[in-house]
Amino acid sequence: MGGENSSFRLRVIIAFALVYVLWGSTFLAIGIAVKHIPPLVLAATRFIVAGALMLAWCALRGKRVRLERHELLRMCLIGFLLLTTGNAMLGLAETFIPTGLAALLGAVTPLCFLVLERLSRRGERIGPRGLAGILLGLLGVAVLLWPSLRQGLHVGHRELLGAGFVLCCSISWAGGSILSKRSALQVDPYTATAWEMLLGGLINLLLSFATGGIFEAVWTRDAIWAVTYLIVAGSWIGFTAFVWLLHHVPLSKVSTHSYVNPIVAVLLGWLILHEQITVYIVAGSVIVVLSVILVTGAKRRVRPARIAPPADTAVALAGEKAVPASALADDDTQEEPGEALAGKVGMLGEQA
Repeated sequence: MGGENSSFRLRVIIAFALVYVLWGSTFLAIGIAVKHIPPLVLAATRFIVAGALMLAWCALRGKRVRLERHELLRMCLIGFLLLTTGNAMLGLAETFIPTGLAALLGAVTPLCFLVLERLSRRGERIGPRGLAGILLGLLGVAVLLWPSLRQGLHVGHRELLGAGFVLCCSISWAGGSILSKRSALQVDPYTATAWEMLLGGLINLLLSFATGGIFEAVWTRDAIWAVTYLIVAGSWIGFTAFVWLLHHVPLSKVSTHSYVNPIVAVLLGWLILHEQITVYIVAGSVIVVLSVILVTGAKRRVRPARIAPPADTAVALAGEKAVPASALADDDTQEEPGEALAGKVGMLGEQA
């Protein structure tokens, strides 16, 4: 049992590292791509290609890829929430407001998780320590981006519209993540991820035709390289790791990527684009790391079920080895497997 827990904890650390680092790096790739390709066209291209190829890979490995009608509709809704209103719309928002302001507003995503979970009867309840970590993370992102926010920010109709778009993105991303976590589908997480990307990409493609953006794309060499990186790093690896975490780690912990991604983006800008590191960046990064440690180390409060399952019942999670339900059902403040790694996961430090 100890060996299985150690293996699980290692996978949690790796998955967090992939989401933190790779999704942080996609800020640069998206910045390059949208100079030549409209946001909806970019999202359609990367997710259709990534989803179709991943679905083919799952089929070749003998996994069940055919969905029932109700499963297909559920995947379509999740893909729309995560990859259209939760992802492509962010690119639209950044045509109205500065990137720094968009990143700051996007950092409210963990709060959206918290609110939606509290509104849900089956939602997870985070304790005071976790709530303090979420608020501290929001403060850290504000400190991190303060210089860019302070310079030339004028609040008008365009800025308010852009801010509204970002807030809609955050709510949509949180809602899609919760729906994905609770979907009782008869397919493994990789197949589900492939369908979500493919269907979300097709919706973005239809919107691209409707808005005329499909005819405005200019496929330069830089744009092609950026899209290729987004497909491989942002979609195949990063998004797959994100969906895996949704099924194995409390939502409050998964949502910490909203705080860490901007730090990774700033550090990569320093390494690759030789951008300046300021005292605000250092202070904001320290605050964000502390917030992640608080959130990942917080125990969640699980609402007790009306009827507890038998002690010998096994709960199978997305292809992982079963865990006895008795380890999950009775304690009102059960600690998730791998939570003892709070410090390690937090220090790993990252939307696609």
